[in-house]
Amino acid sequence: MSGVEILLIVGAGIAVYAIAGRRGLQPGLVVVVLAALVSFIPGVPRLELDSELILALVVPPLLYSATRATPVSGFGANLRPILSLGVFLVLLTTAALGFVASWIMPSIGLAAAFVLGAVLAPPDTITTVSHGAELGLPRRATQILTGESLVNDATALTVFSLAIAAVNGEGKSVGGGVLEFFYTAIAGAVIGVVMAIVTLYLRKHLGNPILEIALVLLLPFTAYLVAEELNASGILAVVGAAFMTSSNLTFDPRHQYPGAHRTRLMEGPVWEVVDFLLENFVFAYIGLQLKFVLDDLKDETPGLRAALIAGVVLLAAAVVVRMLGVILLFGRWAVAERWAQRQLMRDPRAAVRIERRKEQWAHHRGRSQPLGATTFREDVLVGWTGMRGILTLAAAAAVPEHTRSGADFPGRDAIQAIALIVTLGTLLLQGTTIRKVAVALKFDVATEKQEAEKTRERGRELVLAAVDHDGPLTSGDYDKQRQAAGQAMLTEHLDEAVMRELVEDIDFRQAAAEREWKQ
Repeated sequence: MSGVEILLIVGAGIAVYAIAGRRGLQPGLVVVVLAALVSFIPGVPRLELDSELILALVVPPLLYSATRATPVSGFGANLRPILSLGVFLVLLTTAALGFVASWIMPSIGLAAAFVLGAVLAPPDTITTVSHGAELGLPRRATQILTGESLVNDATALTVFSLAIAAVNGEGKSVGGGVLEFFYTAIAGAVIGVVMAIVTLYLRKHLGNPILEIALVLLLPFTAYLVAEELNASGILAVVGAAFMTSSNLTFDPRHQYPGAHRTRLMEGPVWEVVDFLLENFVFAYIGLQLKFVLDDLKDETPGLRAALIAGVVLLAAAVVVRMLGVILLFGRWAVAERWAQRQLMRDPRAAVRIERRKEQWAHHRGRSQPLGATTFREDVLVGWTGMRGILTLAAAAAVPEHTRSGADFPGRDAIQAIALIVTLGTLLLQGTTIRKVAVALKFDVATEKQEAEKTRERGRELVLAAVDHDGPLTSGDYDKQRQAAGQAMLTEHLDEAVMRELVEDIDFRQAAAEREWKQ
């Protein structure tokens, strides 16, 4: 693929995004459909990129950007449902779809079927969350989906790499596979955190927003590549680095160095542009492969007919497995909670002891207890948010053409075609109906909005109270206001989303004041 072709793809994508956005359509869906249609025009060349290059250049910045922009204050309170979705349900979905794929297409082998299962397993929940207010999603569902987005991609791509290794003849026993999974996960996260600590130290000594942003732009790639070189999870390294960096730069007083506000204001739009360009490119790239993938399937195993049937069956299976998985995992939790409640009613002294422990936890930790079981309506809504997106397409494109022995990778074209079918299918089926489902479930989002506005007003009062003098504010006063907002979040007087809004407002006001000082 030449540079001119890449520029033409991105340029066309910009125009498509603009038109689709004005008409209320999903731009990514429109881009991939149009690209797929363009691939059938006679004379259109096949575009090819190295599979490892796609995974190393596309996924790290997208995952880093999604993580850094994600408020994680609700992570601890919703840890159980988040881990259930981000780890257990991803593993369950990978296994279920892998076995279904191997049953329909036995010629590709079980290991390649599990590669396909891992490609299809993670839903694109972060895109759903980004439009949560427009869709009418309740706050807790949004928090659960946000937390899931930090975990499911890393889980799926770690399993994806293990399945690729199995196809390459590097398979291990079940015990060995479990140990390798935990090693890659833990080592990857540690590497990411270490890389972030180094970046944070260097960043505050550069004294130049351009250099600071350039350093952070390199972080996801560096964390990913270093982790992969050490046989750890590059994906979890990126997540760990993003979480460590964004949380410290936002509200940790030790990292509120002079000029940090200017860097934060500049950095946000930079990542938005990076997200747009990469997502636009991947949607277009995978769409442009459709005609050529179908042509290849006509002459290769498992064949075009089997791949199309598998795509439709796996689309239905992906929707059903997520819905049933969410209801069963969360429903089991609700049943266990009700049983425990009945046991406590029989023993009032045990209830008193548990309540005392909760009070002690809140006093020492400054944190509320984890939230209880979800409601059935929340289960249904979370279960329906199973649209596949950019990661599924990027992972499918990253499947290598050949195994390490030099043989063709079994079922590679089928994997790419099925990934496209499932992604388009879930976007059309679930993406276009999620708003109607949320409305039908009758969540009281109006009350939540009122409470959020009250929280914002309380936050503004806390910020104003941090400065105890009249007259123009100094740089130190703005630092005090940011520290007050961060402290209020740590003590749960504010949630992280509101705290981030307040910090951004303070940054803007300080930047405007500095401009006036220079005049």
